[in-house]
Amino acid sequence: MSDASEFTPPLLTSPLHHRHTALGAKFAEFAGWDMPIQYGSGVLAEHQAVRTGVGVFDVSHLGKAWVTGPGAAAFVNRCLANDLDRIGEGGAQYTLCLEESGGVVDDLIAYRFSDERVFLIPNAANTAEVVRRLAAAAPEGVEVRDAHRDYAVLAVQGHGSVRVLEALGLPAGHEYMTFTEHERDETDVIVCRSGYTGETGFELVVPVEAAGELWDAITAEGAVPCGLGARDTLRLEMGYPLHGQDLGPDITPVQARLNWAIGWDKPEFWGKAALEAERAAGPKRRLWGLEAVGKGVPRAHMTVFHGESAVGETTSGTHAPTLKKGVALALLDAAYKPGAELELDVRGRRLPVRVVKPPFTKATPK
Repeated sequence: MSDASEFTPPLLTSPLHHRHTALGAKFAEFAGWDMPIQYGSGVLAEHQAVRTGVGVFDVSHLGKAWVTGPGAAAFVNRCLANDLDRIGEGGAQYTLCLEESGGVVDDLIAYRFSDERVFLIPNAANTAEVVRRLAAAAPEGVEVRDAHRDYAVLAVQGHGSVRVLEALGLPAGHEYMTFTEHERDETDVIVCRSGYTGETGFELVVPVEAAGELWDAITAEGAVPCGLGARDTLRLEMGYPLHGQDLGPDITPVQARLNWAIGWDKPEFWGKAALEAERAAGPKRRLWGLEAVGKGVPRAHMTVFHGESAVGETTSGTHAPTLKKGVALALLDAAYKPGAELELDVRGRRLPVRVVKPPFTKATPK
């Protein structure tokens, strides 16, 4: 018999993979990609670099797709949950691709270039499925093209990010969740003021052949290379959900308290009927934050108790370096609200926790 590993596709790598190796990165598989989890300084130092200065993340594993043609923006707006008409050209928007049941296929960012050009950044593991669904629904004249391997994405995060971009001659004065195109060394760079850390920051979308030079220039200006480990602790301190843990086909945006990302007044989007019914009836569970009252580190899939009754389960958890305490996101029975005192089963030991509304720490001004 053949070894099953023979049929396992090789891991994809970033165009910056050799640079990460040279920096001594520790790698791990993430959504089919071999990505840097941390460098020699470690997750805590990288986390602190972003909170106090500036760091740079290679997030080239994120998906990329173009939707183009007459009425492209209107088409995307009929499919995805948020209302794309809330933003104009040059605006970026957090949105959701939903099952008709209301479950989350993916959360993604939509860049509105024009009525005929929309650029999407889905999560790595879900890119093919998002593209498939959109392509299957696209009207004649609208093209949906997977551009996953055409671009690299570099996230420059922290209050020092503005200085770094200005030193490179890149625009840095635009508003939060807006983007601009800029030509640098004969290469078009999309510069979006956004990120996944709660700090002032930018995400730079650049053709793969120009990614290495841009990474080198950013790090030469003092940005600390950071891996996906620090990206996770940073996003969790802000209470930002991660698809596959805090969002998924069995977790609706109503349960995840993402009503603000839903275009309720739109005439249609995938999953609208199911979400409207759930909102009217009231969800049976909601995603809240938990702060550890004692010593202990919450992790995903730990049972939450009120007395001897199981009342929920954690979806993400970590030690928050900024707060120096354990924090988690958890799906709790709808009866439980911020202020409730509960307990978490941490490997057979009860850890007292308090229900809170994220973020766990304050975001910097955008």
